[in-house]
Amino acid sequence: MRVVRVARFGGPEELVPGQAPEPTAGPGQVVVEVAVAGMTFVETQIRRGTDQWHEPPQLPYIPGQLVAGTVKEAGAGADSSWLGRRVLAGTGETGGFAEQAVAAVGDLTPVPDRLGLPEATALFSDGSTALGLMENAEVKAGEWVLVEAAAGGVGSLLVQLARAAGARVVGAVGSGRKLDVVTELGADAAVDYSLPDWTERVRDVTGGAGPNVVFDGVGGRIGRAAFEATARGGRFSVHGAASGEATSVEPARAADRDVRVLGIEQLFNFPAHQARWAEQMMAHAAVGLVRPLIGQTFPLERAADAHRAIEDRTAVGKSLLVL
Repeated sequence: MRVVRVARFGGPEELVPGQAPEPTAGPGQVVVEVAVAGMTFVETQIRRGTDQWHEPPQLPYIPGQLVAGTVKEAGAGADSSWLGRRVLAGTGETGGFAEQAVAAVGDLTPVPDRLGLPEATALFSDGSTALGLMENAEVKAGEWVLVEAAAGGVGSLLVQLARAAGARVVGAVGSGRKLDVVTELGADAAVDYSLPDWTERVRDVTGGAGPNVVFDGVGGRIGRAAFEATARGGRFSVHGAASGEATSVEPARAADRDVRVLGIEQLFNFPAHQARWAEQMMAHAAVGLVRPLIGQTFPLERAADAHRAIEDRTAVGKSLLVL
């Protein structure tokens, strides 16, 4: 079967197409015929060998932690009723960039009939993260919410969830061409954080007080500037480090500004709730409450191009491999 491997840590060019034997299902496992393979920014950093949060995979490895497709084989002890069903499947840390992938039955999530497999894939990790962040930040109707990287996979869903909660939203993006995307998602205003006066624009939009809630997925100087723009008594929620550095706020500074900081460590508790949140998000999408923003899809052989688009910030929304 066709696969994509990483033989050494490095740039996107290290994603090389190849062949591998078809897998078989062990006890409690299934084999999924892969139709869609998801990917995240973190996985690009794992490939580079620069990620700080995960144990590096043993080389060579097949990337991909999440796939969607149809169950074609069930191993011993696996319920045969899974056969032929459309599912999302967590592969563990590796194995998704392939025509077939093995997953434990406990890592399967049925896909609703009214939802496409690409949409389900885009919603699983990003959607569950967005919903978890919303719950932790306790977004209320009438509040102003600033979403960084608002045209990305998680950010685009945060915009929609905040609007559905009755909040007013400022979407912040890293290039002018993404401003219209954020507005089309329902944001009340959009700003370009590559411009030096972007936080002044945020304060203007929010009547001078700043946003009550900030979702910081960028970190670095952007995250620090966003924290300083947060309204007194607000919440500053960190979930990403696209800049290469997660935002860290000194407790004394947070206390001085009366801002509750939800640090990136909040994500450590998310896996226990991921299946529940993902099912909620897929149900929301099935009835049109939210829609995942799938900006670009690539065939398996172009996995390197897909990773490159994520890393150089040219991607809009979610990037997927479609087999």
